[in-house]
Amino acid sequence: MYVGVVAGETSGDQLGAGLIRALQKRVPEARFVGICGPNMQAVGATSLYPMDSISIMGVDGLLRNLIRIIRIRRRLLRYFLSDPPDIFIGIDVPDFNLGLERRLKRASIKTVHYVSPTVWAWRSYRIRKIRRSVSHMLTLFPFEEEFYKRHNVPVTFVGHPIADEIDNMDESNDCRSALGLPPDGSVVALLPGSRLSELHRHTELFANTAAWILERNPNVRFVAALVDQPMQSYFRSFLQAQGMELPIYLVVGRAREAMAASDTVLLASGTAALEAALLNKPMVVTYKVSKITYLLVRLFAHVKHFSMPNNLLENPIVPEFIQDSANPESLGKAVEEYLLDKTKVNQLQQQFAQIRSLLQRNANERAAGAVMSLMR
Repeated sequence: MYVGVVAGETSGDQLGAGLIRALQKRVPEARFVGICGPNMQAVGATSLYPMDSISIMGVDGLLRNLIRIIRIRRRLLRYFLSDPPDIFIGIDVPDFNLGLERRLKRASIKTVHYVSPTVWAWRSYRIRKIRRSVSHMLTLFPFEEEFYKRHNVPVTFVGHPIADEIDNMDESNDCRSALGLPPDGSVVALLPGSRLSELHRHTELFANTAAWILERNPNVRFVAALVDQPMQSYFRSFLQAQGMELPIYLVVGRAREAMAASDTVLLASGTAALEAALLNKPMVVTYKVSKITYLLVRLFAHVKHFSMPNNLLENPIVPEFIQDSANPESLGKAVEEYLLDKTKVNQLQQQFAQIRSLLQRNANERAAGAVMSLMR
């Protein structure tokens, strides 16, 4: 079995690795070729281009890199048309994958898209393109499956692999010890984002929020989880340039441990918000984008909330702040409230338990089963 596969983000690389392992159980000789990150390559996939060459952040990021991205997609299309895979799996990055999937499907190659675009949240007109491009959609969340069924797109809700992986890592003291954090006192985890563009927009906000919290709560300590060494260096350099001597422990690539070690989490909206909920950690969610991206989101959005925990249950459960509402005082007050109000934390954790029960579905195996069914 020969599978074409494209992932363009760290989270997609992790999803892809889990799916590849599950498919290899069924078809040990299967080969996987396309655009892959280190996790997928570690389980045997071959990457023709670096994964970060197609990473896209916002409308401004797309415009800045459009020519390079189009060139890579054309080359990849020619590669797959000259050596057609039995099936193609596009993992997230819909701006790249859907166009590729449409052309492959037109050439009678079956296409799977893993991770629904947020078509239910904004730019709903994209459903027509999805219907033309995708033989089968794999969704992480149950409400997405309902959306695609209403629009006559073949779909399977597989659950979320993170929900399967996280076994309520609530041994905070063990995680604190592993990270070199003090065992006593309150700890706030800082997750400013997994992309460099996010770090550029959020570092000053997160540092100033930490300073605001510390001024009112001198015993609080912070752990900032950065994706890689260059991003850690950027964060440290900012603190030094501003002369900010804050009790912030910097760690690389250990975001889940940092959240597990904390009492509450301040994070940039994304997969981290879902992880925090599954780890049973109260959170404050924020996000900043360019003005043009924010304007377009405002014009085309169909939902009121941008963090996934607030979209999974009937009512929003965690505070979120975007653009101008995201300032050190508003974020600091929201974090402080969790540190001081244990009753509120307990109520929130009961709602997190509902999210966990929704999403624990053995996702890798269900996704692999859906792919194999399409093959048959």
